[in-house]
Amino acid sequence: MNTAPLATDSLDTWLDYWSHVHVTGIDLGLERVIPVAEKLGVTDPAAKVLTVAGTNGKGSTTTTLAAILNAHGFKVGLYQSPHVYRFNERVKLRGIEVEDQLLIDAFVQVDQARRECDLSLSFFEATTLAAFVIFKDQDCDVWVLEVGLGGRLDVVNVVNPDVAVITNIGLDHTDWLGDTIEKIAFEKAGIIRPNIPVIFGGQQQIPQAILDQAAKSNAPLYAINRDYFYEAFEDGKTWAFASSGTTLKLPTGSLALENISTAITALLLSGLKLRQEAIAEGIQLAKLPGRFEIREIQGKTVIFDAGHNPHGVEFLLKQLRNYLKYNNKYKEVICIFSMLADKDINSVVKLLKEHIRLWKIAPLAVPRAAEVTALAEALSGEAVEQFNKVQFAFKSALDQADNHQLILVCGSFHTLEAVWEYLEECQ
Repeated sequence: MNTAPLATDSLDTWLDYWSHVHVTGIDLGLERVIPVAEKLGVTDPAAKVLTVAGTNGKGSTTTTLAAILNAHGFKVGLYQSPHVYRFNERVKLRGIEVEDQLLIDAFVQVDQARRECDLSLSFFEATTLAAFVIFKDQDCDVWVLEVGLGGRLDVVNVVNPDVAVITNIGLDHTDWLGDTIEKIAFEKAGIIRPNIPVIFGGQQQIPQAILDQAAKSNAPLYAINRDYFYEAFEDGKTWAFASSGTTLKLPTGSLALENISTAITALLLSGLKLRQEAIAEGIQLAKLPGRFEIREIQGKTVIFDAGHNPHGVEFLLKQLRNYLKYNNKYKEVICIFSMLADKDINSVVKLLKEHIRLWKIAPLAVPRAAEVTALAEALSGEAVEQFNKVQFAFKSALDQADNHQLILVCGSFHTLEAVWEYLEECQ
């Protein structure tokens, strides 16, 4: 499709158009993107820019950053990916998803600019540039940007940040980013710019590639458990944040303290003026679907978590152990489980299985889905029930679980999505 839709056409028409303009959906590299971004005037915004890369925790960190800034009254543009229900979730102004027409108007500008440059753009490139156009046109005070894949060659990296955050480094997307922690860290470190603060939020030794890039860029590097710290209090409702010259007692919120403390550190280093009461308010407002999301459904407690690699699942288990500690009526966990075939299913299962009493597995309804036989093989020796659809597995768990059993839905965002769609249909 070479003929562009009109400004009066629907958002779905435009999204379909962008999915056909370029030969591939993912095409890492900035050679085509930079000229278009420069023509659009989005590479060096007047706003403060906070860019977040990392293997896991990007969504929680960017959500927390935006929520705290919104609580302070800043006009915040938040860009995240992927979305769960609607494409509009990717672009928020003051915490609210943008309307279709704002996206469409931005798409018109992006398409015109890429045609003037005689360049094609992938779906992700075009839609990301549209978000930047919206933030520029809406005169946002702060841009909070989540890197899609890697960092160095991701389209988000066309914008120069004032603060760079790398949440952690794990093995994921190895076909694109490399098959070692150091190779992946090199890609993530691509968001670092000369003389800007860099925050590393991983509970691991800082990869050498990040140390090297920070030193080369003369960028001061701040690390969790070295330059800033967090500690949960016994009541489970409050915690302490501490860094050089700053100590705060804050409410726990619904997202992981590791990511909240990394977000606070980034804000303290941003030069923006902050108030403790607004930080506390933002933490309590920050919510993200599928990040240890706890819901009561038909009188049963259900936890949704999108962890889909060993690093993400370790994080899930840390939160699960903490939750069970303070909610000791739960003696067993029933797990609704499915994954994509290109993920490390065996490692994920190995981490989870000591905590799961019963597995209910089903194939995902997406092209990259793991076959149910592969899931069953990874779970050999475990108590397993097989279903044709994730929705049927979840319904079975709801019907079966007693008051001492917790239901955990995990393995992929697609697993969560299937359950969410089922719950929408039941309303």
